[in-house]
Amino acid sequence: GSPITAEERRLRDKKHLNDITAARLPPLHHAPAKLLSIEESVAIQIQQKEAYEEMQAKLAAQKLAERLNIKMTSFEPEGEAAMQYREVRDED
Repeated sequence: GSPITAEERRLRDKKHLNDITAARLPPLHHAPAKLLSIEESVAIQIQQKEAYEEMQAKLAAQKLAERLNIKMTSFEPEGEAAMQYREVRDED
């Protein structure tokens, strides 16, 4: 046979696939896979591990607070109550 280009081969294979099946590949929502260096891979894994552990700690604290019926409220020592005694009033 005569040599065909990669584009022609892709079109021929796609037409053949269309002839034999109605199944379609799902659309790509993310970029295709790419090769990473070992250093990049390790850095990403460490980052993901830290994010996972942080999420686990938050979840554990939330579950513990629910079990102990602790209500977390904001605490502002420099808030309105602390400022009441500092109000200066004119005596005139």
